[in-house]
Amino acid sequence: MSNEPPVVRVVKTPVEWKMFLGFPWVVYRGDPHWVPPLYFDRQVLFNREKHPFFEFADAEFLMAWRGDKPVGTIAAIVNHRHNEFHQERAAHFGFFEVLPDQEAAHALLEAACDWARQRGMSKILGPSNYSSNHTYGLLVDGFDGPPVIEMTYNPQYYVAQIESAGFVPAMDLWAWYFSIPELYGPHGEKMPPKLVRVVEKIRARYHISIREINMKDWDNELVRFKEIYNAAWSKNWGFVPLTDRELHHLAESLKMIVDPRVTLFAEVDGKPIAASVPLPNANEILLKARPGPSVLSSYLAAIRLLLERRKVKLLRVFAMGVVEEYRARGVDALFYYETVKRAIEAGYTQAEASWILANNDMMNRAIEMMGGKIYRTYRVYEKALG
Repeated sequence: MSNEPPVVRVVKTPVEWKMFLGFPWVVYRGDPHWVPPLYFDRQVLFNREKHPFFEFADAEFLMAWRGDKPVGTIAAIVNHRHNEFHQERAAHFGFFEVLPDQEAAHALLEAACDWARQRGMSKILGPSNYSSNHTYGLLVDGFDGPPVIEMTYNPQYYVAQIESAGFVPAMDLWAWYFSIPELYGPHGEKMPPKLVRVVEKIRARYHISIREINMKDWDNELVRFKEIYNAAWSKNWGFVPLTDRELHHLAESLKMIVDPRVTLFAEVDGKPIAASVPLPNANEILLKARPGPSVLSSYLAAIRLLLERRKVKLLRVFAMGVVEEYRARGVDALFYYETVKRAIEAGYTQAEASWILANNDMMNRAIEMMGGKIYRTYRVYEKALG
């Protein structure tokens, strides 16, 4: 590697963009836990014309160089919907990938801070790729295995690189792990009696019915989910309401792996009051396929995922929300019970609930009651911009 000091430049030319898109394959070369993304998804992710995030956000994509060699990447982001919703002037940084080169890491982070200062922002948070509706946070504890679907992964040295640049913790995000047969028995016969009693009372008292998602009514089901999502999560730290285009973009990218057997709505008198969207861990397949930084390799991995998706054994509780009127009534316990029961019937043996805000006491207590154990911690950092 060159001894020249790192230089950070905006990514502009087609050659630079190709290097930016493929840079994670440089950082994680030889890492057995890293799950390569699909290259064609990355092409859309950074395309200002195609990705719905750019309808309400500004971003600059930067790369650090030592001589003619790229050594790191970062995105500097202003999400105007975030700032309008939270009434603040915050920027975010994301897509932070860097070799074990602290000088380059600091140069990238400072370049993102400078970009944000020039736009009048008072603080910067991250990693955020692009917001809390996308992949979020830095892995700070639990480096002993691959990440599950839509969760981040990074080298352990990123923690020191970011903290030594003056960033401090803003919020921790927890991932809880469940061994389904160990906790509940191969056929659910070890389900906690207290939980079963609570569920029976909730059903009787509130006349709640549970149904699976109707894949033939996909567009209308998305509308129902969006209403619940934006109502249920609105008071959570870092929340940003989903737009219609964002929801459809996210949903279309995940539709191939959605398992209707465990994707549930709770209704009262036919009106949806809660939704639960567990995702089969597609990373199990992608880790074996290990797609490279090319469109062809991504298509071959996507075909393999389509053919083998029902072999997945881990289910991630990706999104679960209850409208405010029915909170603190045990609907979350009802969802956990139904998800476990249906997951066993569908052949899943493991589950992860993530990410859960560390200050979401009600959710964390319910998960702990179900026997979950925190096994990974992710962190969002912040830095004041003088």
